[in-house]
Amino acid sequence: MNATLSKILFNSTGGFGSLVLRVPTGIILAAHGSQKLFGWFGGYGLEGTGQWLASIGLEPGFLMALLAGSAEFFGGIALVLGLLTRPAAVVTAFAMLVAIFSVHIGNGLFMSNNGYEFALSLFAMTAALAIQGGGRFSLDSMLSKRLW
Repeated sequence: MNATLSKILFNSTGGFGSLVLRVPTGIILAAHGSQKLFGWFGGYGLEGTGQWLASIGLEPGFLMALLAGSAEFFGGIALVLGLLTRPAAVVTAFAMLVAIFSVHIGNGLFMSNNGYEFALSLFAMTAALAIQGGGRFSLDSMLSKRLW
C-alpha cells in the first residue's frame, strides 16, 4: 500500500478522546442503520424506510434506504472498532448532512419539533473523527504500526 494512502487511512492524531468519541457515536449510528436495514429497534426496515424516503422525494426510495442504512450501520460498526475510521466518518458525516437538509432543516433546531439538532451533533462528532482519526486505541492504530 502507498505510504501516503496508509497515513491518510490509518494514522491518527487522537488519543483517548477519539475512543470516547468513536464508541458511542458508532453505537448510535449502527443502531439507527439497523432500524433502516433490518427493522430492528422499532425501525421499518428497507421496505418501510424506502417508502418513506420516496414520499419525501428521495427516489428511488429503496436504494436510498439501502445507502443510508448501510452508511449508518456499517459506518457505525467501523467507528466502534476504529477500523478505517476516517472513511467511515466521512461517509456517515455526509449521511447526516443529507438528513439535515432533506428531512430536518425546515423544522428548526430542536429535536422536540423533529429538528436537526441530533443529526447536527452526529455530523460534528463524525467530522471530528474524520479529522483526527481513530486514535491510539483503534484497529487503525494497530494496522498503522504493522504497515510501517
